[in-house]
Amino acid sequence: MNSSRRFVLLDRDGTINVERNYLSDPNQLSLLPGAAAGLRALRELGLGLVVVTNQSGIARGYFDHGRLDAIHDRLHELLGAAGVELDGIYVCPHGPDDDCRCRKPRDGMALTAARELGFRVDRSFMIGDKPCDIELGRRVGATTLLVRTGHGAKSAEPSTEPAAAQATPDYIVADLKTAAAVVRKILRKGDAGGSSRRAA
Repeated sequence: MNSSRRFVLLDRDGTINVERNYLSDPNQLSLLPGAAAGLRALRELGLGLVVVTNQSGIARGYFDHGRLDAIHDRLHELLGAAGVELDGIYVCPHGPDDDCRCRKPRDGMALTAARELGFRVDRSFMIGDKPCDIELGRRVGATTLLVRTGHGAKSAEPSTEPAAAQATPDYIVADLKTAAAVVRKILRKGDAGGSSRRAA
């Protein structure tokens, strides 16, 4: 196991590509501004890149595994053209009532990725736009960054919910490009984590 190499766990919709509400057409997939640059910067830091994505549209019958594969082929194509290679894409196809181990915020996808790719999940970074992404990161001991893209703008607003119901990120950032800059600073400091709800 090459546990010395650190990885970034990434949400897909609203973090890397534009949120489409159950994206089902590869031709409708488009990268968010700065996403490719941010991912390229993370890769240049020597980090592995893994997407962990809930895709309940399969369970709901909106699209099938073949269409999802085509969407991910398109994602690889767009990122490849920008000089970015993903180490893996892990998918939960289940619905919220299926009680599976893989649906975020549960840790199944992250643990499977860590086992298959040989990294320590507790030394990874989790970047996403939703509370479930941040909660997943917290569950596995990752440093968490909430991007203000996708649902992130709403998630980053002060909440009146009880503290136990909120997933508080280590860092709140504008987008993936900014996230990469924050991760660079963390790595330079040799810091394993950050201060709660720190904006960057």
